[in-house]
Amino acid sequence: MDVSVVVLAAGQGSRMKSKQPKVLHRLAGIPLAAHVINTARQFTSDISMVIGHGAEEVRQYFDDQQIKFCVQSEQLGTGHAVAQALPELPKAGAVLILYGDVPLTKPETLTVLVSKVGQHSMGLLTVNVADPTGYGRIIRDHGGNVQKIVEHKDADTEQLKVKEINSGIIAVPAWMLHEWLPRLSNNNAQGEYYLTDLIAMAVADGVAVQTVHPCDEEETLGVNNRIQLAELERWYQLQVADQLMTNGVTLQDPNRIDVRGTLTTGEDCWIDVNCVFEGDVTLGDNVVIRSNCLIRNATIASGSVIEANSVIEDARIGDNATVGPYARLRPGTELEAGAKVGNFVETKKAYIGAGSKVNHLSYIGDTTVGNGANIGAGTITCNYDGVNKHQTQIGHGAFVGSNSTLVAPVTVEDGAFIGAGSVLTKTAPADQLTVGRARQVSLANWKKPVKK
Repeated sequence: MDVSVVVLAAGQGSRMKSKQPKVLHRLAGIPLAAHVINTARQFTSDISMVIGHGAEEVRQYFDDQQIKFCVQSEQLGTGHAVAQALPELPKAGAVLILYGDVPLTKPETLTVLVSKVGQHSMGLLTVNVADPTGYGRIIRDHGGNVQKIVEHKDADTEQLKVKEINSGIIAVPAWMLHEWLPRLSNNNAQGEYYLTDLIAMAVADGVAVQTVHPCDEEETLGVNNRIQLAELERWYQLQVADQLMTNGVTLQDPNRIDVRGTLTTGEDCWIDVNCVFEGDVTLGDNVVIRSNCLIRNATIASGSVIEANSVIEDARIGDNATVGPYARLRPGTELEAGAKVGNFVETKKAYIGAGSKVNHLSYIGDTTVGNGANIGAGTITCNYDGVNKHQTQIGHGAFVGSNSTLVAPVTVEDGAFIGAGSVLTKTAPADQLTVGRARQVSLANWKKPVKK
């Protein structure tokens, strides 16, 4: 059966206390609604999104994703919201209705839900909770058949005792929406058009309402304030941590890791506390990531060690390399096998050859370093002339003494030795000592200043 998806994302989210639309607040690095859209794409490319508050911001974020936007100019309830998408929906097949602020429903759960849809049957996602306050109650007859959903404010004393609640997520035959949405009434305590009223209509017309329960209650939880956002973030990260450990990664503390993208790992990796992974990150076997590191869009090959408090972005690190502590590898950095970038070193668009070392307090930008070179502490490649960037070439086996300044464009040839404190503006020849510094002068008759 063909499936269409409607994502409701028009609410204001006033309890977020934010100018930003609620569905654009981020969980695991991407907007809440993006989680929902990513899940929806596993079922169909026919996705409609109902937008309202902050409509232009939401539209702008998703504008290149082939989504049909439907505007709900007045927020008159969930039934009214779905009705705005009705012109975009086919009259056959199944329609899955999701919510832009309920980000973590698993595709496996929704697959079961959609399977309940037939010409005369629908699926309803419900969950049993300890405290159902504020939620619509699932009312069943003595035979256990769903009869209707009663919203909390409309429920009587007996109905308020029911622990099974409505998640709001349903899968219905398309014909049902086209026939019943125009018949919804707002005769209720909220004065809104409830999508939940479809359940009673279905029962009255002999359409079977089949319930599905998620494995985890968190799959049905929405985000209404920043506390709930933080709670769902931690639950999500714990699921990621469990999967990493299942895959053979040692996490020093599963409660203190954040993956905001995709983290692919080899065997026997070890990750210390407070590490953040963003975008697409790949770790080879036996990689060690020590505490407080931020790694974004990077590949780190087997046996490499990332020391504490390092930042790595859009970089490639070869086998058995060492980075940090307190290193910053900016986009375009490549380290070959056995290379080392040490403490308080910053690189940008730098290729560091096999076995080469940049140990301390240096900036290496727009630079190619050959194999087996040594870059002394405090070395700076002056790659920017105020308008353009220029390249520095450092050959195999070169030795650059501490506190040297290499003014690009400049070349240090293979085996060249640069004396400490040199300012280089011309090519340093291969296998020669080059010293580019002022002659030291001592003044015998110099008088030390005295305080007046």
